[in-house]
Order: sequence, then structure tokens, then C-alpha cells
Amino acid sequence: MAKKNKLSQVAVRIGSVVGKADRKVQKVAKAGKLARKELDAIAKQVEVLKRQLQKTAKRLKHALS
Repeated sequence: MAKKNKLSQVAVRIGSVVGKADRKVQKVAKAGKLARKELDAIAKQVEVLKRQLQKTAKRLKHALS
């Protein structure tokens, strides 16, 4: 009977460690998704600024010529 009890304790310990690891993985994945969304938003802002700069450069070039 003692062997079954030890086996059960080890199984519970393994299960709890796997559960903790799974929670950590989910947290990291969630943070990664959030970072990706923020990076996409920043990329869109950069594109808008790039277009504005091109328009401004075109207007300035036209005004100077």
C-alpha cells in the first residue's frame, strides 16, 4: 500500500508542476499577442507619418521651384 501512496503523491506533484507550467505558458502567449497588437499599431502610425512626410516634401519642393 505504501508504494501506491507514494505513486499517488508523485503523480499529484507532477500534475501540479505541469499545471503551473501551463499557466506560465498561457501568460507568456497572452503577453506576446498584446505586444504584437501594439507593434502593429505602431507600424500603422509610422506609415501615416511617412505619407505625411512625403506630401510635405512634395509641397516644399513645389514651393521652392
